[in-house]
Amino acid sequence: MKIETLALQGKHNLNNNMAASVASTLFEFRKETLKKSFQTFQKTEHRLEFVVKVHGIAFWNDSKATNVNSTWYALESMKTPIIWIAGGTDKGNEYDCLFELVKNKVKALVCLGADNRKLIETFSPYVEVIADTHTMEEAVNAAYQLGNPGDVVLMSPACASFDLFENYEDRGKQFKNAIREL
Repeated sequence: MKIETLALQGKHNLNNNMAASVASTLFEFRKETLKKSFQTFQKTEHRLEFVVKVHGIAFWNDSKATNVNSTWYALESMKTPIIWIAGGTDKGNEYDCLFELVKNKVKALVCLGADNRKLIETFSPYVEVIADTHTMEEAVNAAYQLGNPGDVVLMSPACASFDLFENYEDRGKQFKNAIREL
């Protein structure tokens, strides 16, 4: 089957689908059944979830990405210029693995957190435009203002949510609500 027809996009999901396909041979699943399940699988809310396009700018909610590794996969899966919303409670993160992706894909970084100094210092050599925000409304508005048709606004924090939000679900819901207010 063609990669474009998979319900879940990105290299990491392709790897997951391949592993599931191999495992399914042990249980002799029919190929058509497996193909249909790969095409119709429902994503988890707040995990690389497409929200909506506003004036040609696509908004993606990846609030569940509370670590650098998850954010790497989110950044890697985007194919157009990214306005990246990141930040929160840093858990001693090492961001080195993101540098190449950020340099090549991120046109602007919107930092969202109570204290954004580490993100700003870490990514300023790789991103020319960085916004320092402290509420979800500020972050979404800044990202929208920085975006152009064809761009992606990706909220993939790489940090825990507890500085400004109850949890990642609350952060994701506030993201979606702020988009509706644009």
